[in-house]
Amino acid sequence: MFKKILIANRGEIAIRVARACREMGIKTVGVYSTVDKESLHLHYCDEAVCIGEPAPLASYLNIPAIIDAAKRTDVEAIHPGYGFLAENPAFAKACEENGIIFIGPSSKALALVGDKVASRITAKKINAPIIPGMEISSAEISEYLLVAQQVGYPVIVKAALGGGGKGMHIASTEKELKETIELSRREAKSAFGDESVYIEKYIEKPRHIEFQVLRDKYGNVVHLCERECSIQRRHQKIIEETPSPALTPELRERMGETAKRIIAAAEYVNAGTVEFLLDQDKNFYFLEVNARVQVEHPITEMVTGYDIVKRQIMIAAGEELDIKQEDVKQRGHAIETRIYAEDPDNNFMPSPGKILFVQEPQGPGIRVDSGIFSGWNVPPHYDPILSKLIVWSESRKDTIARTINALKNYVILGIKTNIPFLKRIIETPQF
Repeated sequence: MFKKILIANRGEIAIRVARACREMGIKTVGVYSTVDKESLHLHYCDEAVCIGEPAPLASYLNIPAIIDAAKRTDVEAIHPGYGFLAENPAFAKACEENGIIFIGPSSKALALVGDKVASRITAKKINAPIIPGMEISSAEISEYLLVAQQVGYPVIVKAALGGGGKGMHIASTEKELKETIELSRREAKSAFGDESVYIEKYIEKPRHIEFQVLRDKYGNVVHLCERECSIQRRHQKIIEETPSPALTPELRERMGETAKRIIAAAEYVNAGTVEFLLDQDKNFYFLEVNARVQVEHPITEMVTGYDIVKRQIMIAAGEELDIKQEDVKQRGHAIETRIYAEDPDNNFMPSPGKILFVQEPQGPGIRVDSGIFSGWNVPPHYDPILSKLIVWSESRKDTIARTINALKNYVILGIKTNIPFLKRIIETPQF
């Protein structure tokens, strides 16, 4: 097992990884930009290294700076968390070239599945159903227009690398498509350091269903069932739950086995998530592979009992997966709500600034993965996620009631948050 790991991230996910490492007896190195020098995640790490100025490209996307920090602190492995460099093949390659274990798939597998265009081709090879669209990312606008004409409008433009809704825009006309391609390219470059985008047919009123998969280097593979991620704003998930209310046991088995086949075909090793769209007729289509730990991984942990971050570390250290598919059972129901620093009453504008007071909800079945504290200044440079509220109970009805009560008792003063908005959604009869 590793003796020391560098966590190449910030906020709540850096804390989540640091906690797992501490329980496993592994020392940790945190990294930070100059604006994050008071950030909470540094208090959970044994060492801390400044890697640059606040802009992501100068710090959390700065591969040479992170590799240098890893070498200076003599770490054996790097955990990338989610976002930033987590799905960047060049970063995984840099780790490999410098004798550092990347806690995630190899650079080759990452290039295959992290690139959403390449992963579509892989899925097609094993006859997994895919949404009509591009099989290459192009620099020529004319090629996008041709594909859009073939599959029919509306289409959706997506960043080939990364996720989180960044770089995603729907176009209903040729004029809109030209405009959204340029916009998506700029957003993808800023968020992921790569401006590649592609398009596919936009399926209206779908459900977004994803399967958590684990695979070790010996070829053992299991899925930990599904997560329902259909409640989104601007293509960004904000509420997730498991089990999905839409799946039958038979459909769960078919989708889960398809997810495992896609991961195996890509020779993917570590934790990954295979995402599908489910249409109104219960037909499912492969969407993409998220080659990292997901923001919403805690709800899977709550209903299965498996610690996904620890499993990532164990697999990266060369340990054999000791879970069989028949071992995996879902118990109860879990819902996660993402708490953002944004103003729902002002078109969800980011709400950076000083947090005057925080009071987190407590009680049975309640978990808060947080990166904030009273007195902390929320910087404007990064994704505005503050924390995640994860709630478990024996049934969906009970979990909904417990989530509403927990949101009522979640107090953050000094900045605007989306807590009232989340509460309104969950209280609707449609939810």
